[in-house]
Amino acid sequence: MSVSFIRIDDRMIHGQTCTRWAREYPCDGLIAVNDKAATNNVLKSAYKAASGKKTFVWSLADFKKKSQKVLDSDTKYFLITKNPVDMAKVLVDDGFDCGLRTVIVGPCNDREGAVKLGNNQSITQEEADAFERMAKAGYTIKFALLPDVSIGTWDDFKGKFGY
Repeated sequence: MSVSFIRIDDRMIHGQTCTRWAREYPCDGLIAVNDKAATNNVLKSAYKAASGKKTFVWSLADFKKKSQKVLDSDTKYFLITKNPVDMAKVLVDDGFDCGLRTVIVGPCNDREGAVKLGNNQSITQEEADAFERMAKAGYTIKFALLPDVSIGTWDDFKGKFGY
Protein backbone atom coordinates (compact mmCIF):
# COMPACT_ATOMS: atom_id res chain seq x y z
CA MET A 1 0.00 0.00 0.00
CA SER A 2 1.49 3.30 -1.06
CA VAL A 3 -0.49 5.52 1.35
CA SER A 4 -0.73 4.28 4.93
CA PHE A 5 -2.57 7.26 6.47
CA ILE A 6 -4.80 10.12 5.31
CA ARG A 7 -4.96 13.21 7.50
CA ILE A 8 -6.30 16.74 7.50
CA ASP A 9 -4.30 19.00 9.82
CA ASP A 10 -4.12 22.78 9.66
CA ARG A 11 -0.47 22.58 10.75
CA MET A 12 0.15 19.95 8.05
CA ILE A 13 3.53 18.54 9.12
CA HIS A 14 4.80 18.70 12.69
CA GLY A 15 6.42 16.45 15.25
CA GLN A 16 3.19 14.89 16.49
CA THR A 17 2.26 13.75 12.99
CA CYS A 18 5.66 12.28 12.38
CA THR A 19 6.18 10.50 15.67
CA ARG A 20 2.91 9.58 17.38
CA TRP A 21 0.84 8.76 14.31
CA ALA A 22 3.72 6.95 12.59
CA ARG A 23 3.69 4.39 15.42
CA GLU A 24 0.11 3.51 14.51
CA TYR A 25 0.52 3.83 10.75
CA PRO A 26 4.11 3.19 9.67
CA CYS A 27 5.38 5.43 6.90
CA ASP A 28 8.55 6.16 4.99
CA GLY A 29 7.57 9.62 3.81
CA LEU A 30 5.02 12.41 3.82
CA ILE A 31 3.13 14.13 1.05
CA ALA A 32 1.60 17.47 1.99
CA VAL A 33 -0.79 18.93 -0.55
CA ASN A 34 -1.42 22.67 -0.33
CA ASP A 35 -1.17 25.30 -3.05
CA LYS A 36 0.14 28.06 -0.78
CA ALA A 37 2.80 25.92 0.90
CA ALA A 38 3.92 24.44 -2.43
CA THR A 39 4.79 27.91 -3.72
CA ASN A 40 6.47 29.18 -0.55
CA ASN A 41 10.08 28.01 -0.18
CA VAL A 42 10.24 28.97 3.49
CA LEU A 43 7.18 26.87 4.33
CA LYS A 44 8.41 23.97 2.19
CA SER A 45 11.77 24.00 3.97
CA ALA A 46 10.12 24.14 7.39
CA TYR A 47 7.82 21.22 6.61
CA LYS A 48 10.68 19.15 5.23
CA ALA A 49 12.79 19.88 8.33
CA ALA A 50 9.95 18.92 10.70
CA SER A 51 9.64 15.31 9.70
CA GLY A 52 13.03 13.67 9.35
CA LYS A 53 11.38 11.59 6.61
CA LYS A 54 11.23 11.92 2.84
CA THR A 55 8.83 14.85 2.48
CA PHE A 56 7.10 16.34 -0.54
CA VAL A 57 5.06 19.54 -0.55
CA TRP A 58 2.95 19.68 -3.68
CA SER A 59 0.19 21.86 -5.11
CA LEU A 60 -3.15 20.23 -5.88
CA ALA A 61 -2.23 20.24 -9.58
CA ASP A 62 1.17 18.63 -8.87
CA PHE A 63 -0.45 15.91 -6.76
CA LYS A 64 -3.00 15.18 -9.47
CA LYS A 65 -0.14 14.80 -12.02
CA LYS A 66 1.95 12.61 -9.69
CA SER A 67 -0.82 10.60 -8.02
CA GLN A 68 -0.33 7.49 -10.14
CA LYS A 69 3.38 7.47 -9.25
CA VAL A 70 2.37 7.64 -5.59
CA LEU A 71 0.01 4.69 -6.04
CA ASP A 72 2.68 2.68 -7.87
CA SER A 73 5.37 3.40 -5.29
CA ASP A 74 6.63 0.88 -2.75
CA THR A 75 7.12 3.77 -0.33
CA LYS A 76 4.48 4.18 2.37
CA TYR A 77 3.33 7.80 2.59
CA PHE A 78 1.14 9.87 4.83
CA LEU A 79 -1.15 12.00 2.66
CA ILE A 80 -1.89 15.30 4.41
CA THR A 81 -3.85 18.38 3.46
CA LYS A 82 -4.24 21.56 5.45
CA ASN A 83 -8.02 21.64 5.11
CA PRO A 84 -11.00 19.45 4.20
CA VAL A 85 -11.74 21.37 0.99
CA ASP A 86 -8.37 20.34 -0.47
CA MET A 87 -8.81 16.74 0.72
CA ALA A 88 -12.24 16.55 -0.95
CA LYS A 89 -10.64 17.77 -4.19
CA VAL A 90 -7.99 15.04 -3.97
CA LEU A 91 -10.24 12.16 -2.91
CA VAL A 92 -13.58 13.00 -4.53
CA ASP A 93 -13.05 15.43 -7.42
CA ASP A 94 -9.76 13.90 -8.63
CA GLY A 95 -10.73 10.36 -7.60
CA PHE A 96 -7.47 9.49 -5.84
CA ASP A 97 -8.07 6.01 -4.42
CA CYS A 98 -5.30 4.42 -2.39
CA GLY A 99 -7.61 1.84 -0.81
CA LEU A 100 -7.96 3.59 2.54
CA ARG A 101 -11.46 4.70 3.52
CA THR A 102 -10.76 6.62 6.73
CA VAL A 103 -9.72 10.26 6.88
CA ILE A 104 -8.33 11.41 10.23
CA VAL A 105 -8.98 15.06 11.08
CA GLY A 106 -6.51 16.73 13.41
CA PRO A 107 -6.32 20.35 14.49
CA CYS A 108 -8.65 22.82 12.82
CA ASN A 109 -8.14 26.15 14.54
CA ASP A 110 -10.96 28.18 15.99
CA ARG A 111 -11.72 31.10 13.69
CA GLU A 112 -14.52 33.42 12.78
CA GLY A 113 -17.46 31.61 11.23
CA ALA A 114 -16.34 28.18 12.46
CA VAL A 115 -18.38 25.88 14.69
CA LYS A 116 -16.40 24.39 17.59
CA LEU A 117 -16.66 20.60 17.67
CA GLY A 118 -14.02 19.96 20.31
CA ASN A 119 -10.67 21.10 21.63
CA ASN A 120 -8.81 22.72 18.69
CA GLN A 121 -11.32 21.27 16.24
CA SER A 122 -13.59 23.84 14.60
CA ILE A 123 -14.97 23.80 11.08
CA THR A 124 -16.77 26.17 8.74
CA GLN A 125 -19.83 25.39 6.62
CA GLU A 126 -17.61 25.16 3.52
CA GLU A 127 -15.46 22.57 5.32
CA ALA A 128 -18.59 20.73 6.48
CA ASP A 129 -19.73 20.57 2.86
CA ALA A 130 -16.36 19.01 1.96
CA PHE A 131 -16.70 16.43 4.76
CA GLU A 132 -20.18 15.55 3.55
CA ARG A 133 -18.90 15.07 -0.01
CA MET A 134 -16.18 12.73 1.27
CA ALA A 135 -18.69 10.83 3.42
CA LYS A 136 -21.03 10.40 0.45
CA ALA A 137 -18.05 9.06 -1.54
CA GLY A 138 -17.61 6.30 1.08
CA TYR A 139 -15.07 7.81 3.47
CA THR A 140 -15.30 7.67 7.25
CA ILE A 141 -14.24 11.00 8.75
CA LYS A 142 -12.79 10.65 12.25
CA PHE A 143 -11.88 13.65 14.40
CA ALA A 144 -8.75 12.70 16.37
CA LEU A 145 -5.91 14.90 17.53
CA LEU A 146 -4.03 11.77 18.66
CA PRO A 147 -4.67 8.07 18.01
CA ASP A 148 -6.24 7.62 21.43
CA VAL A 149 -8.00 11.01 21.57
CA SER A 150 -11.05 11.08 19.29
CA ILE A 151 -14.16 13.20 19.70
CA GLY A 152 -16.13 11.18 17.16
CA THR A 153 -16.91 10.91 13.47
CA TRP A 154 -18.57 13.18 10.92
CA ASP A 155 -21.86 11.38 11.61
CA ASP A 156 -21.71 12.70 15.19
CA PHE A 157 -21.46 16.34 14.04
CA LYS A 158 -23.07 16.68 10.62
CA GLY A 159 -26.43 17.66 12.11
CA LYS A 160 -24.85 20.96 13.22
CA PHE A 161 -24.36 21.80 9.54
CA GLY A 162 -27.72 20.81 8.11
CA TYR A 163 -26.91 17.22 7.11
